[in-house]
Amino acid sequence: MRKKPATLRVARWSATHPWSAIGLWVVFVVLCLFLGGAAGTDKLDSDESGVRESGRAGKIVSSGHFTQRPEENVLITAESGGKLDQRAARRAARDITGRMKALPEVRSVGEPVPAPNGKALLVPVTMTGDKDDALDRVHPLLGVSAEADRADDGLRIEQVGDGSTAKGMSDTIGEDFKRAELISVPLTLLILLVVFGAIIAAGVPVLLALSCVVSAMGLSSLASHVLPETSAVSNVILLMGMAVGVDYSLFYLKREREERRKGRSHLAAIEIAAETSGHTVVVSGTTVIVAMAGLYLAQEATFASLATGSIIVVAVAVLGSVTVLPALLARLGRWVDRPRVPFLWRLTMRSGQSRVWPVLLRPALRRPVLTLVVSIGALLLLALPALDMKLKQPGQDDLSRDIPVVQATDRLTDAFPSEGTVHKVAVRARAGQAGQVEAALRGLIARTEGNRLFAHDQTPVIRESADHRVHTVDVGTPYPPKNPKATESLKVLRGWVPQALDEVPDAESAVGGAVAQGADFTAHLEERMPWVVGFVLLLTFGTMAVIFRSLAVAVSAVLLNLLSAAASFGVLVAVFQHSWAEGLLDFDSSGTVVSWLPLFLFVVLFGLSMDYHVFVVSRIRETALDGASVRDSVREGIVRSAGVVTSAAIVMVAVFSIFGTLNAVEFKQLGVGLAAAILLDAVVIRIFVLPALMTALGPWNWWPGGTPQTGRRPSAGPVPAEGGADAPAGPYAPSPASRGGPGRGGHARLARRRTRPPAAVAPERPS
Repeated sequence: MRKKPATLRVARWSATHPWSAIGLWVVFVVLCLFLGGAAGTDKLDSDESGVRESGRAGKIVSSGHFTQRPEENVLITAESGGKLDQRAARRAARDITGRMKALPEVRSVGEPVPAPNGKALLVPVTMTGDKDDALDRVHPLLGVSAEADRADDGLRIEQVGDGSTAKGMSDTIGEDFKRAELISVPLTLLILLVVFGAIIAAGVPVLLALSCVVSAMGLSSLASHVLPETSAVSNVILLMGMAVGVDYSLFYLKREREERRKGRSHLAAIEIAAETSGHTVVVSGTTVIVAMAGLYLAQEATFASLATGSIIVVAVAVLGSVTVLPALLARLGRWVDRPRVPFLWRLTMRSGQSRVWPVLLRPALRRPVLTLVVSIGALLLLALPALDMKLKQPGQDDLSRDIPVVQATDRLTDAFPSEGTVHKVAVRARAGQAGQVEAALRGLIARTEGNRLFAHDQTPVIRESADHRVHTVDVGTPYPPKNPKATESLKVLRGWVPQALDEVPDAESAVGGAVAQGADFTAHLEERMPWVVGFVLLLTFGTMAVIFRSLAVAVSAVLLNLLSAAASFGVLVAVFQHSWAEGLLDFDSSGTVVSWLPLFLFVVLFGLSMDYHVFVVSRIRETALDGASVRDSVREGIVRSAGVVTSAAIVMVAVFSIFGTLNAVEFKQLGVGLAAAILLDAVVIRIFVLPALMTALGPWNWWPGGTPQTGRRPSAGPVPAEGGADAPAGPYAPSPASRGGPGRGGHARLARRRTRPPAAVAPERPS
């Protein structure tokens, strides 16, 4: 006798011991949260995480163990933006200097520095402590600046620096994500309420998804002590956790409800859902996890961090779906469908034939080749802008200019260019060569004088480490990072540095900074991308071939996923590399796409689209195993799975679209890219391309293994709505009488199901 699958055995135990399963899940969530909070988070050090020459520069600087004193700049300008009243400005500067010196958080205050254009006055302030705690200790300094601004009419007094900039961005981005969280949960609940028509049924997936997100954040903090965590990980965990957590629960709940409507007991319905949808969730989740593991091949710390966070949250979502979800359903019993929303409940529980999906599928089933050509042509047309994709690391110049701290930074760099974009030159040599290194760097600084590619408002300061082995100097450029002149100045400086150090044997040098990091990161991705893409494509092909024992299904899965990914990249480029959507999405186009996004988006899309592909093709194969023709199996399989796939896609698109409203351009692009990809995948691919392709291929869909044809049914009439009275019986079929009669050959189908080998029985879980 065939051993029951693990998902069924686990679900059966959870359903028969609900309080134990629920208690264990609560302990797991609390333990993850407690251990993560106790261990803290090891943040990724930007100096240690770079690649190529900028990465080497960061490591050289880090080896010097420089004391990183946080610095603040109090900028005094005319409120009108015009000429500055120098007497009033210096009076305000003296007042600020005296009050700043009295603060325990301030180490020293420098002399006021007038701007070369005469429109600003700068008061440099050095704080005590180090940069890591600047955000927590900058509040008193900001209070002094704010009070001075209120006291002096006609002057604009603002503060820019390590702590104040971090606080301004933290406040803005933090409010963004709070708003996203406040919107995403009610919106998801509303969508699920329409799907289920009952409040408890709608709340269970959201509750489970939130518990998965909380658990994953705790586990991610623990994992950060092995692989340091980038600041974006918590946001990615929220994004992925809400999407897959709700989706997996949705698959499970819809199948459990469908089986109960066929007359099965509550426990039998849970067991069928575990053996079918539960198995699909495990397969899909495993595929997403392995696909995300492809990011490790990028050999870059940020991608490794994002991969770790995504893998953790998907794994927790799968675990919750197959363990605590059956327990919740068993404990709730019929209460899962309470309280009912009258109109929505009747809408979701109506029986009879589905009217919408057969109409939508008609072109693909009647004229598959024509539908295939038209739909693929439309997707290729959408993908066309991706050929002109330009990549760049996000920076402050990509932020909304409506943010106060960004406006202050713009005014600072306009008045003092050397305070804006800088290239960091780092040199490591023997301690005895310190004098030679310093002389070489002075010569380098002198060489930049008079060159328009470099800033000249302040003389660069050479810093020397305590052991005299490491020297650094910041060379400013008057151009923002996105300006091609900034990149040109980097190339020029990288050519000059080795020449300047010709007389210092064995000296190690590198040029870093924001511009260098962006250029090196993009070049590194272009080098590593074929490895990651190849890994994901090979994984997708192998997984589909093993699951369905069909090379044709595996090849089509790879091609369809590539098609939807290319189309979403085209949408991304069309929206963000041009200015037509700036007002709609509230951003300033830099003419580029965030450099890390295409690779991350590609991996996530291939993983998430497998959820739909496995689910839909499993239903199609289930019908084919029952002896239906190719056209009928495609029709019935897609119609019966359409409700679940559409509901899951709507949830994902809604959650991802919320991220498109954030100020940070990388999350805006991530949200829009994912939403567009899921929408295209669920609508164009699943309604037109996939059914047309499978209909056109006919029996070749299952090549080389084929499907065991145990008899052929007559051509199917109208397909009942998902979970309707005439839905396929499944392995736990009740008597024909309990189903209201045999229907379309019901007795014969039931007999075949009872005599067929078990491997060919379980719906959604192909052998």
